[in-house]
Amino acid sequence: MPRSRLFQPVTVGSLEVRNRLWMPPMCQYSAAAVGPELGRPTDWHRVHYGARAVGGVGAVIVEATGVQKEGRISVNCLSLHDDAQIPSFARLATLIHEGGAAAFIQLIHAGRKASTRAGWKEPGPATAEEGGWQIAAPSAIPFDARSAVPRELTEEDLHGIIAAFAQAARRALEAGFDGVQIHAAHGYLIHQFFSPASNHRTDRWGGDFVGRTRLAREVVRAVRAEIGDAPLLVRISATDWTQEYLEDGRPGWTLAESERLVPELVADGADMINVSTGGNVSDARIGSGPGYQVFAARAVRRALVDAGTPAPVAACGLILSAEQAEQILVDEDADVIEIARVLLTDPMAPVAWRARLREEPALPSQYLRGTKR
Repeated sequence: MPRSRLFQPVTVGSLEVRNRLWMPPMCQYSAAAVGPELGRPTDWHRVHYGARAVGGVGAVIVEATGVQKEGRISVNCLSLHDDAQIPSFARLATLIHEGGAAAFIQLIHAGRKASTRAGWKEPGPATAEEGGWQIAAPSAIPFDARSAVPRELTEEDLHGIIAAFAQAARRALEAGFDGVQIHAAHGYLIHQFFSPASNHRTDRWGGDFVGRTRLAREVVRAVRAEIGDAPLLVRISATDWTQEYLEDGRPGWTLAESERLVPELVADGADMINVSTGGNVSDARIGSGPGYQVFAARAVRRALVDAGTPAPVAACGLILSAEQAEQILVDEDADVIEIARVLLTDPMAPVAWRARLREEPALPSQYLRGTKR
């Protein structure tokens, strides 16, 4: 049995995951933007995710994958909108499993933050020649001055998006993924509905807390109905960093609303909540520093316990060392630690973190000759 909490197993829904150090989604902007290969994983994705699984994380959550072609963040993002794409994703899931990690995939509709260029290119909307499309959102409010004005989604559009999440989840399981994560954070479509900064609707999809959270809850229910008892994760941004933290008191999604929402998501079928912050207000002043988002994971975890709906909670945000990660778990601020940028340049980081916490090496047999004898 591992000495540290970080390398102990964790149960998420019906699945036991080998440890609590996970790789969260990070866009690679490496899929084809047009043509028959649009949105499909490439060799880059297979090498990238396979290496991180071999490196020792408990789970790999594959990057934001559009449930519709128009739901992708960038023209070079992944998409799982058609059954014909299943085989290309199946190879990716297999490689993650061969590395010993659980395989999840994040499903997204990017709303008003869709149809951009790849992350390292000039910021802004992609042109039609680059593969761009007209964006849509809860209300006709652009994200920032560089962004296009989105069209307002209709009732019919929303029912189609809910169904698209459910069908993309089905395809993910058919491809061999253990479970899925619904992206309701970082200023993408579901988060846009949460926040009065981006949702000015007066119909049943807007207005009060119940209206603004309706899309998230219907998506969770639809996905749960489609995937049976497979693990269902939901990522939220716990605050917009506006109303609670800016002197001008602009309206936005608040931590108190997140604390109210998460027990409802669990009741609807979510098995885990992955906690981030921000992303929906372009000029919000977001605090930064080691563990700067842990406070939000702590609040969400306690809200779930207090409501009698306990579920694992994942923390992220500049968690940069094994000792820092372990202390978050010891303090019961979270149940899982997600490290992102660390893994971009060091896929074997979990090996070093195991050593820092005096754990035995856990390497594939092929690599054992590289350890001390």
